[in-house]
Amino acid sequence: MPKCTSNELSFGRLGRRVIEANFQGGALSSDGGLMLLRQVDRRIGLSAAVADALHDPRDQDRIIHSLRDLVAQRGGGGWHSR
Repeated sequence: MPKCTSNELSFGRLGRRVIEANFQGGALSSDGGLMLLRQVDRRIGLSAAVADALHDPRDQDRIIHSLRDLVAQRGGGGWHSR
């Protein structure tokens, strides 16, 4: 049977640096990536910009979660509100 997975994934070069992922970390948490995405989203405001560009047809008096929160949750950007 062929081996369908790899322990490393190469993304090529960025200048003099080789960019690659190594999946031999053992028992690690993947939550760190979500924290990084949340911080990036806070800094650049991507989920807020996306929410501002979308039409929200929901009844505003019945909304519990803002459109921005829903966009951020779907994109992994975190759980904070504007």
